[in-house]
Amino acid sequence: MYVILVYDIGEKRVGKMLKLCRRYLNWIQNSVFEGELTEVQLKQLKAEANGLMEKQDSLIIFKSREERWLEKEVIGEERASTDQFL
Repeated sequence: MYVILVYDIGEKRVGKMLKLCRRYLNWIQNSVFEGELTEVQLKQLKAEANGLMEKQDSLIIFKSREERWLEKEVIGEERASTDQFL
C-alpha cells in the first residue's frame, strides 16, 4: 500500500521519530514521509512510533492501495524527489 505519514512530535523526540520513519519511508519534507509499505511493515512502524510518542504527540497516516491512485502536485522546490528510484 502507498502511505503518506505526517507527525507532530515534541522537540526532544523529533530526532528519534525522524530516524524511525526514514527506515520505512522516503523523507519528502519536514515531518512528512511517503512510500510503499506492506501491512506488516505499517504495523511495525506504528508500534515503534507509539513507543516513542507521548500524550501531546500526533501521527497521521494516509493510505492508498497504490501511488497511482493519488495525484501529487509539488509547487516550489521538492525537498527529496522519489522519481529517480528504479
